[in-house]
Parts: sequence; structure tokens; C-alpha cells
Amino acid sequence: MSKHSEACCRVPPVVSEGYEPKGQYIELDGLKTYVTGPPDADKALLVAYDIFGFLPQIIQGADILATGDSGQSYQIFMPDFFNGSPARMEWYPPVNDEQKAILAEWFKEAQWSIHSPKLPGLLQAAEKINPSIKAWGIMGFCWGGKMASIVAGDEPALFKAAVQTSPARIDANDAAQVKIPTMLLASQGESAESVKEYDENLKVSKYVERFEDQVHGFMSARADLKIERVREEYERGYGLALDFFRTHL
Repeated sequence: MSKHSEACCRVPPVVSEGYEPKGQYIELDGLKTYVTGPPDADKALLVAYDIFGFLPQIIQGADILATGDSGQSYQIFMPDFFNGSPARMEWYPPVNDEQKAILAEWFKEAQWSIHSPKLPGLLQAAEKINPSIKAWGIMGFCWGGKMASIVAGDEPALFKAAVQTSPARIDANDAAQVKIPTMLLASQGESAESVKEYDENLKVSKYVERFEDQVHGFMSARADLKIERVREEYERGYGLALDFFRTHL
């Protein structure tokens, strides 16, 4: 796949601040969930956010995924796995022992093994709302990127394609287990060596790119969209994701 995404040319202009969501919040299998996109779409994406939850950058990203590709729309479901208690921006990265302790305590309830088992029920509930859904993809950001990598190996029947960006704890051993087409959009926050090893261990259709001048979370909570270069790469990343889903979903 070319680094110059066709969908990038169709992604709507990115709003640098004051973004107004296009979707709505509903309860889905017991979790508050942001839903956007056509309610009768035949393809859907489960979006797994980063540890900071429903911030404007990731809400805007969900809306872009829903209708940013003029040739294929998606209904997007982004559950609040953390039940209204995401991590706080000031905790990360921790700079003292107190912040380290707070973050470590918070992560006890954020283990992927706790939240990944919720996915089948969430998809079933979504399909009751929209019976037209015939295929699912998953896109994960940072914390959610790790979830996407795990379920692409452990639960390949749930999703037909996976995209992860700035994944937490990138692990080549996860890549070896992946069974569905996978895209990895890494940042400077993931080492070039770890990205290379993950890429080499993938045995499925794939696209891997490291955005070397972008910070960890450049497509979600840490995207400073007032900066032109950040905004350009944020937009390009979503365009690449849309191209990948259009090809594999």
C-alpha cells in the first residue's frame, strides 16, 4: 500500500479545536458507548480508545472513520471500557513516585484480560441495534491498539481486519499470533526495532509504518491539532486506516 492514501484526499478537513461530535452516546451491553455513522451501515468498526477516554481528538477520529471514505461508510461503536474513570493527562508520563503509584493502581482495572472478553457481547448488542451489519473491523489507539493486536490473534472470528496506532507494549510475540489483516501505524514513541520485529512476525496481509516525527498518541489524545504538521499526519493516518478497511473489510 502506498504511503499516500487515496482516502486522505476525501477525509474531511480536520478541526483543530472546538470540535462538535456528530454522533451520540448510548448504552451498549451495559457500557456507555459513542456511536456515529449511518445507522443502517452494513460494515461496522469497534473503536478501542486510549487510556484518556473520550477526548475531542478521538471523537473526531471516530467521526472521520464513519464517513471519511466516500465510497464506504461505517457505523462506529466506541465503548467506555473505563466507566467514566479514564486516566488523567497529568498522570502520564509519571514524573514522581506518587504519580507512578496512582497510575499503577489505575491500571489494575485496565488490564486487557479484563476488557477483551466484553467484545463479543458488545458486537452482539450492536447487531441488535443494526441488523444490517455483516462485517466488523477493530481500530485501537495506544491502550486500545494493544487490545486490537491481542484479539486479532485470540478472537479472529470477531473481526475481519484490525488497525492499531501508537500501540501500548508492542510485542512481536503478539504479531506471530495475528490471524487477520493488520495495520500498524506507530509513532516515535515506539522504538524502530520493536516496530521492525512486529512487522517481521506478521504472517498476514499487513501495512506497517512508523511516523517518525509524531509523538505517541498522535491520532488520539496527544494530537495537538493546532500544529499544521500534526494535523497533516493525523489526517493521513486516518486516510490510511480507511484505505486498509476498504481493502480488507
